[in-house]
Amino acid sequence: MLAFWTHRSLIYGLSKREVLARYKGSWLGMLWSLITPVLLLLVYMFVFGVIFQARWPQSNGVDENFAALLFSGIVIYMYFSEQLTGSPTLILRHSNFVKKVVFPLDALAWVSVFSSLFHFLLSLLVLLVFVAIWGGGLTVSLFAMIPLTVILSVQLVALVWFVSALGVFVRDTVYVATFLSTALFFLSPIFYPIDAVPDAFARVMEANPLSFYIEATRTIVVLGEWPDWFALAKASGLALLSYILAFLFFNRVKRGFADVM
Repeated sequence: MLAFWTHRSLIYGLSKREVLARYKGSWLGMLWSLITPVLLLLVYMFVFGVIFQARWPQSNGVDENFAALLFSGIVIYMYFSEQLTGSPTLILRHSNFVKKVVFPLDALAWVSVFSSLFHFLLSLLVLLVFVAIWGGGLTVSLFAMIPLTVILSVQLVALVWFVSALGVFVRDTVYVATFLSTALFFLSPIFYPIDAVPDAFARVMEANPLSFYIEATRTIVVLGEWPDWFALAKASGLALLSYILAFLFFNRVKRGFADVM
């Protein structure tokens, strides 16, 4: 966390610029960051609630809100996917920082994650409003989303450091990341609970880093329950370990960035 705290002003400024640049020139501007998740949720409600009249697997006949359960998984997936697919070209897109300016390159990972975090929080807000009005209501367990979001963000910073550094030397990384993003959309418990997975594949699903965050978000926000604290502690340890290893890896190889760009 030292890198973040040292360059916090720079990270904040660049993150703000990234968010504003995304909507530059559009009529509605930053309103799109709120409109998009609302429209997406409405589509889920219509397709799965009206057309398919879908019910959550293994719900034991309880009429649960499929749209909210699904959207809670989508929110986490989109936050993760944006980092995974954008990381391979992160350093390449900022080559001027590598070649011409003395710049803390490790800060770019925080900028990337924070700009996505802004949209993640807005999507989460839409989900909360939906659950408060049409779902079972909000409970005090919602406070557990704070540590969960922090842990996930730290994990994503580690992912960005590793993948962005690899993307400088191995340009095929972008294609691998795109494939993994698509595969994880179906291999993560987004459209189904992890309990619905056959026992033969349960261990594989549990190895998926997204599984815990999706299930925990669904438990906290939609079901109004506290997460598994032991699993949260394990995720914290894994995120911290990943953060340290990725930081060491990135700072070791970044000296060679200018030679291959």
